[in-house]
Amino acid sequence: MRAQIVEVAAGLLAAGGRDAVSTRAVAAAAGTQAPTIYRLFGDKDGLLAAVLEYGFSTYVADKPPLDPTADPVTDLRAGWDLHIGFGLANPALFLLMYADTQPGRRPAAAEAGLAILRTRIRNIAAAGRLRVDEDLAVELVQAAGSGAVLALLAVPQADRDPRLADTMFDALITTITTDAVRESADDGSAGGAVTAANALRARLPELEMLTDGERHVLGEWLARITH
Repeated sequence: MRAQIVEVAAGLLAAGGRDAVSTRAVAAAAGTQAPTIYRLFGDKDGLLAAVLEYGFSTYVADKPPLDPTADPVTDLRAGWDLHIGFGLANPALFLLMYADTQPGRRPAAAEAGLAILRTRIRNIAAAGRLRVDEDLAVELVQAAGSGAVLALLAVPQADRDPRLADTMFDALITTITTDAVRESADDGSAGGAVTAANALRARLPELEMLTDGERHVLGEWLARITH
């Protein structure tokens, strides 16, 4: 019953926005009574929180699988395209997931999607192609992706410029990655040192010839280079 109610609420959200998701409307559409909604979810906010979790679960399930043999930037692009497509196809749900959250609090349901993004960024770092530290890269990708969707949703569909998301991705990649693996190896500048440090930091768990303490110290030194 809980899953059915959440799916019904998600459908009402898609059709009429947040205002359409009243406990009375959801109960009627689900063929149950309002007290059932209160018993399962507490109130409307609890129901919307469940819909938010449903949205992130659907979003993560649709993400393309990570391909360790693929070019890591191409792999990141696949995730970016899905993010943009999901947001444009599910505007009300996307707004609930990314624009209707409390300041300073990231929904716990978002962590699964972030974990996939962190792995994609880690793969770029391991390939010696990350210009900035991994945490900053993750935040930049997330901000740019969500910002692109919100900017497109703010414009009538007929007036949207399809180049916006592609151009933003290209600018983002120019900012956070090198053009080729050999650039970081040949570049004697501070930027080359950062990409090399990012690559080694991404592979720290593989350095089994070092003790845990040695890997920890090395990780701290590498972090100082990349920040």
